Parts: sequence; structure tokens; C-alpha cells
Amino acid sequence: MSVSQTNFAWATLLDVRPPERGRRRLHDRLAHALRTAIRDGRLVEGAAVPPSRALAEELGCSRWVVTEAYAQLIAEGYLSAQVGSATRVSWTPDTAPPQPHARHAPARPPTRYDLAPGLPDLRAFPRRRWADAVRAVTGSALHDDLGLPDPAGHAVLRTTIAQYLRRSRGADAHVASVAVCAGITDGLVRACRALRAEGITDLAVEDPGWGRLRDAATSAGLRAHPVPVDHDGLRVDDLVHTPARAVIVGAAHQFPTCTVLSPARRARLVRWAREVDGFLIEDDYDAEFRYDRHPIAVMQGMDPSRVFLLGSVSKTLSPALGLGWLVAPAAMTSALRAANLVAVAPPVLDQLALATFIDRGWYDAHLRAARRRFRARRDLLVRTLGAQVPEGRVAGTAAGLHILLHLPDGTDTRAAVQAAAATGLRLADLDDYRAKRSTENALVLGYGNISDTEIPPAVTLLREALRPAIPRSRPDAH
Repeated sequence: MSVSQTNFAWATLLDVRPPERGRRRLHDRLAHALRTAIRDGRLVEGAAVPPSRALAEELGCSRWVVTEAYAQLIAEGYLSAQVGSATRVSWTPDTAPPQPHARHAPARPPTRYDLAPGLPDLRAFPRRRWADAVRAVTGSALHDDLGLPDPAGHAVLRTTIAQYLRRSRGADAHVASVAVCAGITDGLVRACRALRAEGITDLAVEDPGWGRLRDAATSAGLRAHPVPVDHDGLRVDDLVHTPARAVIVGAAHQFPTCTVLSPARRARLVRWAREVDGFLIEDDYDAEFRYDRHPIAVMQGMDPSRVFLLGSVSKTLSPALGLGWLVAPAAMTSALRAANLVAVAPPVLDQLALATFIDRGWYDAHLRAARRRFRARRDLLVRTLGAQVPEGRVAGTAAGLHILLHLPDGTDTRAAVQAAAATGLRLADLDDYRAKRSTENALVLGYGNISDTEIPPAVTLLREALRPAIPRSRPDAH
């Protein structure tokens, strides 16, 4: 028999050689091939070999040949067989070099409660509506929709996004200026590459700010310069002393400080961009969730020729969808395409599903329900903190999915975060988002992806973690 005449997986795995001196019988050659596969590690310990009838059919030989080969290897200890069970490999090569016994740090307990920022309420993802949207577009998509996707995104979704941003965010957005991307980070990398191609090498970033934005900018070849943020937002007076000709800014809701860029700063920032012949990159983070008034319009509408606008559904629906958008100045659209030749848009059916989800009003309905839910959850968190952590001062409650908990001077927030992690509570230190550590002591507490029933026990663990971290006040000396 010549095994090479077959195309089955087992025929490929087993090298049943032609007859040679001292090994003429086929069952001997099959046993040798199996033994070699086991010794080489191609058949691992515990793996089941095919039933004798099935292997005989694949190899084109009699069943007796296979049963004889199996019996020989069972006798040698390479295989084992039990009544009513498959014949399995019972031997493994001991070829790995001995490994030194490394000392591993004790594993941290799994996260029981998550008060770190960054996620929406994943339990409330509109599964049925999203499935309806996917089902609708799968049945109605044109043949051309299933071909090679447009790197800028499907025209249907770009049209829908432009209309949505004009009516809900006050943007000056048009189909030609919108590109569909995989999220904020992807859109930022694309924008930074386009700026780099236009000769801009320095970019300002907010401090404190989201580190991934800074990393995305540097990965695109730009030098990042941190600029402080105060209660009015980015400090433009400090920005002018940097060599930057572009800046990333969270105008409607800055992360993590929760500040809103003041009207005076907005106007000053736009003037700065014109003076240096530069650009603003607006990160429209968490802007849909405003609890004290209507969401503030984007800055992009003030000067669409100087402002890139970034947005996504990561904080409104789910980051797992990987759907976002980049609105670029008209003069930069060609540079944007040329600088991102290998950019890939998200899957077309997902894009069409999002367009359907928005066009049918489901997105707006989801946001209205989410605002009510998050407002109630924020109130519960603030009340619970007030009762259990009276030393703390809460700020940033007007918008978004997180708040700041300011703590007394001298509080070791880093130690508190570590102590909380040891009990299964996930927290974030404000200093984790700074270029340098500060004397300001605060925690960034997210409430997007924690249930209402989990908030009281989570705050109890927070209180216990803070107890040794907050310095005790000494009585006045008399």
C-alpha cells in the first residue's frame, strides 16, 4: 500500500514507509509510523486514535492491519485501551529541559466590583434591537455591499453619522468629511499620520489625560507635549509656550477631570490654531451623557476647517462593536486618505447595522434610557460615598460615566488602589493619568458598568481600603 495516494489527515500525519529490510509487513510499518508520531509529539498524551475500521478505510488497508498495529503499541505502553472507550495515547516524550522553580507573586483575587472608568453598562446592551438591525441589513444588503469595502466607510453610514452629528452635536459634518473607523484611537492615529504628512511634528495633549491618546499620537510619529488642565479646561496660555501646532482636547467633557472647556477657552483655542496654522483634534468623550442640561455642542462647528472631530459608540453601546468616526477638515480629506493607505474600515454589515440602528430611532431611545439609568446610579453612588466616606469630596457629577473623589492631603491613593485590588475592588488613581505625580489626591470612580446593587458593598470595600491610607488628624496641642 502507498499511503501517499490518499489525502486524509491521518495519512498525512503517519509516515508509513515502503517495505525495507527487516520490516516487510504492513502492520509493522504502521506501528512504526504511529510510534514515531507519538515520540515526536505529534500525537500527545491522552489523544484518541481513530477506530480501527475508520483508519483502515482512510489508509486503504484491512482492519486487521490496524488492530495488529494497535495491539503492538498497547503492549509497548504507547497506547492504552479500555472497553467502551477510545484507544488513547498513554506516553509522552520527556524532552523539555528542566525549568527552575520561579517564585510567582500571589495571584490577585478576581474583580468582584469594578469602579474603574471606561465602560458603559454592558448589561444593558440592546441585544434584541441590535440583532434586529443586523438581521435587517443582512437580508437587504446589495451584492455590491458584500464586495471590497470603501476604506473611508460605507456611504450609508457616513450619511447617517453626518446627519446625526449635525442634529445632536451641532457639528458641521458632511458625507465627504466623515470617515468610519474602529474607534477613537484608530481615528486619532489616522489624523496624526495626516498631520505628520503635512509637516506637523509636535502635538499637545491634556494633563491629566487618557494615556492611550498620547501613545496613539507618538506611534504616528508625533512628539507629545503635556499641557495642564484646570477648572476651565485646557490652559491655552501654557499651550502657546510649546512647539505644538496641533492639540487633542476634550471640550465637552474632559477625561478624567470632568471639566468643560469654558467659552472663553474655546474661542482662544480656535484663535491659537489659526495663528500657528495648526489644528485641533476634538475628542467627543462621554458627551452624550449630560445630566444638568442638554449636551454641549462640539467645538468643531466653530471652525470646521481647523478641527478634527472624533467619536465612537464605545461609551454609548459597547467597545466590542469597534465602530467610530472621524470628521476631518475639508482641506485635509485627501491628506487623510494618502497618509492611511492601509487603513481598513470596520465590517460593512456592522456599519450598515449601526446606520439602521440610528435611522430607526433606536439609538436615541437607548441614549434616553441610559441617561435615566446613569443619573439614578450616579445619585446612589454619591449618597453612599457621603455616608461611608465623609472625608471625601465628590466632583464631576454633571456628566459622563465617572466622578472624582477628592481625598484629604497626605492620602496615599496608590496604596488604597492596591489594597482595594487585594479585596477584588478595581479603582483608578487620578495620578495614573498624569505625566507626573501631583499633590492632589483623588480617585477616578466609574459607575457605568457596575450594577446598582453592587454599589453599597463596593463602597464598603473602598472605605476599608482608604482607612489606613488617609492620615489621621492629630488633636490640637494645648
